[in-house]
Amino acid sequence: MKTNCKKWRYLLCITAVATAFASVPLRTQAADSKVKIVDNTGKKQETTSDKMDSASKAGRPVTTAGAADLLDADISMETEELIALAKSKTIPVQEEKQESTLVMAKVNEYVNVRLEPDQDADKVGVLYKDCGGDILEKKGEWTKIKSGDVSGWIKNDYLYFGEEAEKIAKDVGILTAYSNTETLRVRKEADKDSAVLGLLANGEAVEAIAEEGDWVCVSYEGTTGYVSAEYVNVEFDIDTAESMASIIAREEAQKAKEAAEAAAAAEAAAKRNAQKQAVLATASEVDILAALIQCEAGGESYEGQLAVGSVVMNRVRCGGYPNSIAEVIYASGQFVPASKGRMESLILNGNIKASCVQAAQEVIGGRCNVGDALHFRRAGNRQGTVIGNHVFW
Repeated sequence: MKTNCKKWRYLLCITAVATAFASVPLRTQAADSKVKIVDNTGKKQETTSDKMDSASKAGRPVTTAGAADLLDADISMETEELIALAKSKTIPVQEEKQESTLVMAKVNEYVNVRLEPDQDADKVGVLYKDCGGDILEKKGEWTKIKSGDVSGWIKNDYLYFGEEAEKIAKDVGILTAYSNTETLRVRKEADKDSAVLGLLANGEAVEAIAEEGDWVCVSYEGTTGYVSAEYVNVEFDIDTAESMASIIAREEAQKAKEAAEAAAAAEAAAKRNAQKQAVLATASEVDILAALIQCEAGGESYEGQLAVGSVVMNRVRCGGYPNSIAEVIYASGQFVPASKGRMESLILNGNIKASCVQAAQEVIGGRCNVGDALHFRRAGNRQGTVIGNHVFW
């Protein structure tokens, strides 16, 4: 009688353990037996394996606690041993992979981000090609995303989702290493004794090429270097949307820059084209200057011809040169055509171009389009005002 009581006590304990584990979301190894058992009413019962399969198909967690194994266990086992046996028969439930929330722009240039899921809604930003964000909400043929500091709606036709988005992001994204220490040494090799290429301040970022154990290979000023992985935070970044406020500010800044450049160019042009004091010249000096202009710039535009004449007249007005046109032009080693007889040939034969004569007359009268330039030569590496094929300084 005592023996039977003891057996019943253990059977009750086994039942309690099995019931407890049935409430835990764990899968267990089921018995391998395919034999079907017939109960007292003659109805066939499913084996443990069949129960697990059907429950799995229904999407419910299953715990069999190895019931057949527990029933077959030595009845003399202590309670702790029975619990250990039941635990050994369990396996964790595998978590389902979460769907990606990443989206990438499916456009050649850009797509507008709208305040509401409507084609006529106000624009809150722009998502450019190869830029992405995260899904916040879906509504019909529209998706609300967050990209950088922009949140809004984009039509699904202009977005990549799921694996397509992940693939594009991998291709266009950049692995970035952010320094998290005051002064981080970028070394030539992955060795603390290697030469130092440069330093990174706290928060400064460089493109990361690869993570190699305790080191991160980075691109530093166009050169491959290494930083200690301990002192950087490596993040995968993709470009994000630009808000309308940023776009407006950028466009206004560009307009201001262009206006400033135009004003500076106008001021420089005004200085170059300043009206200067006229110089008295004889008819022969007009011909001499016109002949020189034709020899030096006969094939240039009228502005180019004026520029050559302006240099000659600037020298006439400058104290460092002779004060007459003829003396400036015929000064030794100054103008090649003056020493080779070409100018005289043009003057004697009357073959000087009308435009060159006009340019000579205008610069003698005080017109100048090269500022205070005293020299010119073929355009090249020399800095100065470039007009046609000449640079003037």
